This record gives sequence, C-alpha cells and structure tokens, in this order.
Amino acid sequence: MTAIAPPRPRRTLRNALWLVTTAIVVAAFWSVDIQWDRLLDLPAEIARYTWLMFASPDWSKLPEALFQTWRSVAMAWVGTVIAIILATPLSFVAARDFGPAPVRAVLRVGFSLIRAVPEIIIAIVILSVTGLTPLTGAIALGINGIGTLGKWGYESIEGVPRGPIESTRAAGGSWSQVVRWGVWPSASPEFMSFWLYRFEINVRSSAVLGLIGVGGIGDMLTSYTQYREWSTVGMLLIVVVVVTMTIDAISGRIRRRITEGARLA
Repeated sequence: MTAIAPPRPRRTLRNALWLVTTAIVVAAFWSVDIQWDRLLDLPAEIARYTWLMFASPDWSKLPEALFQTWRSVAMAWVGTVIAIILATPLSFVAARDFGPAPVRAVLRVGFSLIRAVPEIIIAIVILSVTGLTPLTGAIALGINGIGTLGKWGYESIEGVPRGPIESTRAAGGSWSQVVRWGVWPSASPEFMSFWLYRFEINVRSSAVLGLIGVGGIGDMLTSYTQYREWSTVGMLLIVVVVVTMTIDAISGRIRRRITEGARLA
C-alpha cells in the first residue's frame, strides 16, 4: 500500500505579493535622487559633527536654553489642556450607544482627518491669524490632540463593562448620569493615562514647532544651526534630551500608578 502525499499548498499568491513588494521597494529606491557613492562619507561626517557639537558644549547659553525649554513645555501643556477640554465630551458622543449613528460617523471621520495632518501644517495654517507666537503652537497641538484623544477616548468608553451602564439605565438614570456613574469610574484611569501620554507627545512636538518660529527650544535650535554654532547646538541637544527623558520618566511613573494602582509593600 503506497502512501498518498498531501497536495502541496499553493504559493502563487504569496510569491506574487513578494514580487510586487520587491518591485515597489526597487522603484522607490530608483526614483530617489541620491548620490549613492557619497553615502560612504556619511559615517565620517556623523563623527565630525558629533565632535563639533559635543566635544566642548557652550554652556554660556544655558539660562536662555532653560527659559526656551520652559516655553516649549508650557506650549505643550496648554495644547494638552485644549485637547482634553474639547476631545473628552466629543469622545462620549462618538462612542457606540452614546451618540446617534450619523453623528458618531462624522466625529470618527473628523478624528481621523485631524490625526492625518501634522501639527506643523496646522500651525502654518493658523499663524496667519495668531502670528508667530507660542499661542500658535499651543493651538496647533490642541487641535491635533483632539484627533488622538477623541479616538482613544471613544475606544476606551466602548471597552467599559456593560454591567454598571445597564444598571444605571435600569434605575432611570439620564444620559449624563450614565456617563457619570456607569462609565467614568471605569474609564477615568485610561483617560488620565491618555492625557499624560499626549502631554509627552506634545513636549516633543513643541520642539519641532519651534522650527517655524513660534518660539521655544526648537526656535533657538534652528537659529544656532543656521549660524553653524555647533558647540551651542550640542548644548541645546543635551538640554532637550535630558528634559524630554525626565518628563517621560515622571509621566510614565504617574501613568503606571494610575493604571496599576499603588504597589503593596
């Protein structure tokens, strides 16, 4: 009796996908105007600029750098507050069982569109009205934050256990009472975690917004880079990295405390 070998699985589709992917990658590299031979000089250039920036940083500009960093952090904070105030109620309306279907659809599309536009583009659009001030950066961060906080918010609301919601409705609770007693006790830790995480993102983005002249550490970094003052640029990068890592560490610790609770001794 001879064993019958099982039919080999078809690999036509997988091979076709590999061919298409390879063709796209090759076409992308081919279409980019790069002088490939100059890439050989890249390691030496990176080492040269690293030496120029960090061999002897110019600490005489440290007070100004700290002041501009404070402006960037303030810009990020105000942008986060704007996003929280606007996105939180909208996320409830966009959640299933809380808002009419057409309104939910409009809001969800709106959140997606806002997230698709970078903060720097939003800032360029609104600076014709508000001018080159930190307020422009804060508003841009706030508008962009509505897209992310709105999406995270309604997904968190839809993940809340249904028991408290149904109990509040069965007891005759209004829409606002269902939100207050059925949703918020379960969803608030995630909301606060999202708010802190968005603040972390805004701190990094505020430095980028400085590139268009709205103030902050990014503005200072752009100015000294244009004048090739590499020792000052190195000092600014050290300040940016230290401040960003410090805020990330503090925010991350608070978020873990909110979501996981206090550790038992």
